[in-house]
Amino acid sequence: MTGTNFPLFLAAALLIAAVPGPGIFYVAARTLSGGRRAGIASTFGTALGGMVHVIGGALGVSAIILASAELFSALKFAGALYLVWLGIRTFREARRWQPQQQGAVGDDRAFREGVLVEALNPKTAAFFLAFIPQFIDAGGSAPALQFVLLGVISVALNTLADFVVVMMAATAQTGLSQRPHLLRRLRQGSGLFIAGLGISLALVRRPAA
Repeated sequence: MTGTNFPLFLAAALLIAAVPGPGIFYVAARTLSGGRRAGIASTFGTALGGMVHVIGGALGVSAIILASAELFSALKFAGALYLVWLGIRTFREARRWQPQQQGAVGDDRAFREGVLVEALNPKTAAFFLAFIPQFIDAGGSAPALQFVLLGVISVALNTLADFVVVMMAATAQTGLSQRPHLLRRLRQGSGLFIAGLGISLALVRRPAA
């Protein structure tokens, strides 16, 4: 990478990380439904899921998936169905939630779900393939390694933004702990929101070649 490309990439990546997107909304909903620990576990999970796309993009796997309408649709609907199922399960668990419960979701489960949610999202693959190559020095050595390094930085910045959101959502949840009925409704709303993210993912169109 040239000395000019990296500062420009860093500024763009910071801006993108700060703009609320599906990942931020997902970890916020997860925190509201399961608590701070579940939110943090989800954040680590989505980070690992993002790295799946970074490695896949560097190896050309993501490009192959996006070039194939069938593969793109399969990944898209798998991710959409998973999110809808996750949202429905969160909603149902919220109905059975009692104020003395610490959280509706275990840390391990929240981590695994975060990995799958991000890894099954073709929009993440499309983002990395559209964004990162603009800052790669084509004349330099190891362009795949450049892709990975920039991808890791991008994922790290997104994860940092997710952590901030988790802390804010956890604070809001703590403030509502004295109003269990409202908190139960909020958990149910989080489940519906996660399902809504799945529906929005199902409507995503394959990027034009």
